[in-house]
Amino acid sequence: MTHLDDKTDKYEQLLAEAVDAAEIAAPAETPLAEAAADCEEMARSYLEDGRHFREHDDAVNALAAFSYGHAWLDCGARIGLLDVPTEGHLFTV
Repeated sequence: MTHLDDKTDKYEQLLAEAVDAAEIAAPAETPLAEAAADCEEMARSYLEDGRHFREHDDAVNALAAFSYGHAWLDCGARIGLLDVPTEGHLFTV
C-alpha cells in the first residue's frame, strides 16, 4: 500500500468517527440549529463523496473530500454549533 493509500484510509476513518461523535449543540428550530445541520450534512456528503472517489481509484480526490468533510465539523465545533468530544484525536478544539 502506498503512503497516499495509508493516509486516505486514516482520514476516512477519522471523518467517519467524527461524524458519529458530533452532535448539534445549537437550540432546536433556530437559525443556528440550521447552520449546525448544514455543517453535519456537508461532512456526511464529503464522506460519501470520498468513498465514491475511492471506489473509482481516485485516492487524491478521496483524501481531499475526507479532509474537507472534517473541516466542516471542526468549523462547526469551533464556533459552538456542534458539540464534540474535546479529548482524543478527532477534533482540534
